[in-house]
Amino acid sequence: MIKMKQILFLILISLLASCDQKELNVNAIARVNDSYLYEEEFISSLPADYTRNDSIFFRVNYINSWATEQLLLQKSKINIDDKKNEIDKLVSDYRKDLLISRYKEAIIKQNLDTVVTSQDIDQYYENNKDIYRLNKELVKIKYIQFNKDINDRKELTEIFKLDGEEDLMKLDERKLEFNSYNLNDSIWVSYVSVLKKLPFLNEEKKLKKINFLQKEDSLEVYLVALKNVLYRNDIAPKSYVEPTIKQMILHKRKLEFLKEIEKSLLEDATKNKQFEAY
Repeated sequence: MIKMKQILFLILISLLASCDQKELNVNAIARVNDSYLYEEEFISSLPADYTRNDSIFFRVNYINSWATEQLLLQKSKINIDDKKNEIDKLVSDYRKDLLISRYKEAIIKQNLDTVVTSQDIDQYYENNKDIYRLNKELVKIKYIQFNKDINDRKELTEIFKLDGEEDLMKLDERKLEFNSYNLNDSIWVSYVSVLKKLPFLNEEKKLKKINFLQKEDSLEVYLVALKNVLYRNDIAPKSYVEPTIKQMILHKRKLEFLKEIEKSLLEDATKNKQFEAY
């Protein structure tokens, strides 16, 4: 009789456990052995702008990706010997580095002076200009490209040649008539990028200043004025490397700031008897 009660008790426990497991997995949308993927996890991964059709496609891909990951993980646990817990150590080191990195980013964001003045840039450039050597040609150029059948071609050519401030304004007002143009000849641009627009410049024996050049083909006319040229290995103009200089100044400040933070942490910890070196 007692044995029968024990058997009935075990059957009851088994049924209850089975019911609990069924209730636990009622929201599961996939299973790999004893691992389950639940509806809530899938829903939370959906992008904000998804559509119903997208969600069907996304669901299939998400489930297959999850299943592949689980199968690989389970295979790795069986086949990879990690008796020295090297993986756990790597995970621990990564977590530590990530936490420290996040903390550093937070204090940098709150405290680092990110204002870089023109004086800062000037000083840095003057002190380091020799390291900024060009690895490509730069030019200051003005050009316009327009259809050959334009009505006032002669007048337009004369305006282009004059090159005064008012003349540039007149060209700017008509820029919708041009197929391509660059009217701002005060900035340095890559000569390679210019050649994509004006390949005939490659016909010149040597890259040099051009006061005025007119070229035409069966359809279009090109007017060009090459105002200035810098060659490979010339010192780069400040305006061209200014973004790089700004990044370098901020990077240097960041390193100096972190060094001061680390020094301060050690000093405070020593003073408060939180840190001792034996």
